[in-house]
Amino acid sequence: MPVTSPSNLKEQAELKLKDFLLTMQEFFFFAVRAFSTIPKIKRYWRDVLDQALICGVESIPIVLVSAISIGGLMAMEVGNLLEDFGAKTMLGRSTSNAVLRELGPLLMGLMLAARYGSRNGAELGAMQISEQIDALRAFGTDPIAKLVMPRLVAALLMFFPLVALSDFAGLQTAAFVAEHYHKIDPGIFWNSIYPKLAPKDFVVTFLKAPVFAVIITLVSSFNGFSARGGTAGVGRSTIKGIVASSGLVLVANFYVSKLVLDFMH
Repeated sequence: MPVTSPSNLKEQAELKLKDFLLTMQEFFFFAVRAFSTIPKIKRYWRDVLDQALICGVESIPIVLVSAISIGGLMAMEVGNLLEDFGAKTMLGRSTSNAVLRELGPLLMGLMLAARYGSRNGAELGAMQISEQIDALRAFGTDPIAKLVMPRLVAALLMFFPLVALSDFAGLQTAAFVAEHYHKIDPGIFWNSIYPKLAPKDFVVTFLKAPVFAVIITLVSSFNGFSARGGTAGVGRSTIKGIVASSGLVLVANFYVSKLVLDFMH
């Protein structure tokens, strides 16, 4: 078994660092180009509508399933915990904080990173491998404007209603579980929510929509454009896009919440 010397390890670490920095540089220029092509939206409005259907309407079932599941689970577990302290009447407020600020938008982002991000990565990766993207360039069409910008605009538009739907479904399921599992009157549940809702609750949840849209769309599309090595390369780029966008969604979720709540405390 060959022994790796410290000098070789240092060289490998330097090469990986250079590769990472080069990738970040390429991604930065890719993102700038994607945003700079938004003024061309009139030419590609049909593509925007097609992508809005894919990332918006067709994503409703998975968003509803995740929101209903987490809303019911939160109400059941938090209710059991509050019952030990004789504070079941606070179930509505406790659940609304978790669902509105964190779990509603976060689960929506993770589900779309898997569903919409994987579709982008696989579709664009297949086009890159089959040289369709090079063909677009040969015919004088900007592939970023044709393929990436419509996806970005559609996500920026459709993630807002999807976040609202996720929050609504989660809270309604929590109210249902509170009434039928914990035997809490619906009036008590909702009256513990409405009077204490603050603007920061809505700013936190809806600010995450465009942040997640940019992360998921650009990361998955960039990995699709970077696909190399045949069909196996398409699979690798797709998986890399899903993992990277999901991780960045989790990180962005924390920092958006922290910044907004610190600023609007």
